[in-house]
Amino acid sequence: MARQCELSGTKPMYGHNVSHANNRTKRRFLPNLQKKRIWVQELNKFVTVKLSAKALKTIAKNGTAELASAIVHKKAHVH
Repeated sequence: MARQCELSGTKPMYGHNVSHANNRTKRRFLPNLQKKRIWVQELNKFVTVKLSAKALKTIAKNGTAELASAIVHKKAHVH
């Protein structure tokens, strides 16, 4: 699962670089992924996950319950 958020599923987007002369070349917009080790109280263990910055903010706001259910369903790598 390279360059994909394990919680939200965010993947790279595709688009163009546009020059001043309006020439277009293909490019990829990569998600802001961070590898984090998070304590999940529901599982009573640390979990290492690759998350987007938006998913990290969501966890900070709502807690790790959503992350725990996603790990159980997606069978993410658990330490």
